[in-house]
Amino acid sequence: MSVRRFLLSPTLIMLVPPLLWGGNAVAGRMAAGSVPPLALAFWRWFFAFLLLLPWGWPRVRAQWPLVRRQWKLLAWLALSSVTAYNSLLYVALTTTTAVNATLVSAAIPVAIVALSWLWLQERISPLQGGGILLSLAGVLLVIAHGDLTNLLALRLHAGDLWALAAVVSWALFSVTLRRFPSGLAPLALLTVQVGLGTLFILPLYLGELALGHGFTLTAKAAGLIAYVAVLPSLVAYGLWNKGVADLGANIAGLYTNLIPVFTALLAVPLLGESFHWFHGAGMALIFAGIALATRRK
Repeated sequence: MSVRRFLLSPTLIMLVPPLLWGGNAVAGRMAAGSVPPLALAFWRWFFAFLLLLPWGWPRVRAQWPLVRRQWKLLAWLALSSVTAYNSLLYVALTTTTAVNATLVSAAIPVAIVALSWLWLQERISPLQGGGILLSLAGVLLVIAHGDLTNLLALRLHAGDLWALAAVVSWALFSVTLRRFPSGLAPLALLTVQVGLGTLFILPLYLGELALGHGFTLTAKAAGLIAYVAVLPSLVAYGLWNKGVADLGANIAGLYTNLIPVFTALLAVPLLGESFHWFHGAGMALIFAGIALATRRK
């Protein structure tokens, strides 16, 4: 296999979205208290859409008849991903602990597999099942800080329920994308997805402003918005859409288990947190689970 082919392989490409979304989680924690959650969600996608337009609009225009025929599907994809998932996650991070939110997020692959089995009648092979369990064990090890008895002390409250709603939303998006491929070019799909998703966030953001939850545009706030508008938005979503199409929702969902690991790695230099043995052990289990589930017969 050539170096170029290796770098462009779906399994390697799918490592990028969890890394960028881990950075998004760190940015969300850094923004807490200075940028309200719906403001962060709206301005993130608004600027992402502006950056995307020069390249994405020509693709959308070229496939406009297909966009018009599938407007209901595209609206649902935008609502369940760009609008709902991100807004719910930012709201959750303001009302629950990082440990609880990460634990709830670990249910994403399980939710995707369950929906794929119920809706798509996709079979789960023994290797896939073993890989899911192994990678989930790695996530639990990380969020339990190496002592699984810590999980027994967790309690769900309002913030955890918001995070659970985000999990369901992302699972619905991933399985829908697999069940009903749009046929649009990836850049055209991403442009429509971001444009409609931003439009759906607008009334929520206006409601937040009406309640008096504004913010001051400091250098820190501008930097955080700029980061989440480009890397976790444009780059990560584009690669995720391609990965789901290439690998399927079940396999792609496994990669979301890497988000808490990458979050921990990024939190060391950015938030001053420490890297412990259980982070390394958890990462090893997660990678082993992904390798097992994606292994071909």
